[in-house]
This record gives sequence, structure tokens and C-alpha cells, in this order.
Amino acid sequence: MRHDPITLVWAAWFLYWAAASLRVKPAVRTESAASRLAHWVPMLVGALLLIVQRPHGWLGGWVFPLTFQPRYDTGLALVVAGLAFAVWARIHLGGNWSGSVAVKNAHELIRTGPYRWVRHPIYTGMLCAILGTAIAQNQWRSWLALGLIWLALWRKWRLEERFMQATFGERYQAYRARVPAIIPWKWPR
Repeated sequence: MRHDPITLVWAAWFLYWAAASLRVKPAVRTESAASRLAHWVPMLVGALLLIVQRPHGWLGGWVFPLTFQPRYDTGLALVVAGLAFAVWARIHLGGNWSGSVAVKNAHELIRTGPYRWVRHPIYTGMLCAILGTAIAQNQWRSWLALGLIWLALWRKWRLEERFMQATFGERYQAYRARVPAIIPWKWPR
């Protein structure tokens, strides 16, 4: 079994993520099970596409010519940067984190750390890491995975926006007007 650096970085991130999920506040409001499935199913399919070692047909076809040398190093750098950004966001979010869309007991509106640059920095980091994985793998399956996961996260962050607006009202509206959702178009003030 081949253990390339990207796989090891993802594995270390996953272990941290699982351990950190044990230290969260109880939820007072959550999305429905059907809603949760609507974004978890495409995310799971996307993850499986990234994990499959020898896909058949066009899914295993090369996207870029094999002579495109910097692709693995570039991909690895994006994976490390993206997952580090997601961990930084998770640390700032603390007990307010949830795998599903939820409002926690004594939920706080976090605007520090990476939340100064984007409202959903965990998704920013994950998408950056998946982009890096797609560049490194250089197969159509990886780009399809990126698209599926982006759509799932897009749906999820729109639902989170509604939950946060209902919870924090004008404070969230002002934050939303000042800070972009996913891509930091401007530096914080």
C-alpha cells in the first residue's frame, strides 16, 4: 500500500477532526435529517471519488499532460495550506462547531482568526485542500469530486447563513455585509 504525503496529511487532519468533535456544545436547533442527507450524500460520493485508486473509464483519464511537473508539489502545498486553514478555523470556532447545521447552547458569533477574512473558513480550507488533491491526482474523478463537494458545501453554507441570521440578527447582517462567504476578496479592516 502506497502512503504518499497527501494521503498522510489528510489522515492526520481526519484524526484531529474526529478528536476535536468530542469537545462541542450541545445543540439547541439543528437541521432535519433529510436536509443533512442532501449535503452529506454528495460529499460522501466526492470523498469516494478522491479515495478510489484505479477508477475505470473516463474517470481515470488524465486532465493535464503528464509532463506538467509541478502538479504534485503544487497540490501538496494546497492540501497542507487548506487543511491548516480549516484547523485554524476549527480552533477559533471551538465548541460552536457541528458536523450538521446547528445552533449550539450559548452559541457565539465568531469573528476572529480566519473568520475575519471569510465567514466559512472551514469550507474555504477544505475546498482548497480538495483542489490540491485534484491537481495532484490529475484525473477527471478528482475534478468531479471537487464539483460535487463544492455544491454540497454551497448548499450547507446557505443554510448556515439562515440559521446565523435568525440567531444573531443585525449583528450577523453587518458581519455578512463586511466579510465574504468563502473567498477572501479583501483583507480585514
